[in-house]
Amino acid sequence: MLNYLIELITNISTSMIDQFGLSGIFIGMVLEGACLPLPSEIILPIGGFFVEKGTFYFWEVMCAGVLGNLIGSIIIYWIGARVARSVLHKYGKYFLLSQNHIEKSEAWFSKNGEWVTFFGRNLPFIRSIISLPAGISKMNFAKFCLYTLFGCIPWNIALIYGGYSLGANWNVVESYVRPVSYGVVVSLILLIFCFIYKIVREKNKKERMI
Repeated sequence: MLNYLIELITNISTSMIDQFGLSGIFIGMVLEGACLPLPSEIILPIGGFFVEKGTFYFWEVMCAGVLGNLIGSIIIYWIGARVARSVLHKYGKYFLLSQNHIEKSEAWFSKNGEWVTFFGRNLPFIRSIISLPAGISKMNFAKFCLYTLFGCIPWNIALIYGGYSLGANWNVVESYVRPVSYGVVVSLILLIFCFIYKIVREKNKKERMI
């Protein structure tokens, strides 16, 4: 099932780039930045392969990827700031999130959001969803754009260069990144469970004290 899904995404990405060229890379990276399932681990190595073929220049693919990431990230940032924030404040209690928890999380991200945004752009899975808490905490928009822009560059260079170096075997890049992606997702799930456990324990402790 997973191999079929990867093959399907690969075919879609290849068709987009074949048909629209650099615009296809840009569109694909906008979709990835907006948390839609077109991973950069496939799009950018394909772009690197096209660089190796002489179809594009390296810097062209680089610019298309980074700008696409930025636009997609801005979309999720504004969803976080305009929609998710109000929903969280209104319905957070149904997900065991008190107003105090929300305020503490927002304060933490306001303090650490810059480095989290920058380094998060170089982690699979995290690189896309990090824009949501940035928007919810209303991180300074100019700083968000700046750290997103520069944070995307190392990741994009690595994937494009991988595709360029491997040529027709560009898909090997994705197979190397995949285990890291799984590790990040599992770690994130464990952190969420630990957070929920802590909240439930605090709630039970308060109820026993009443």
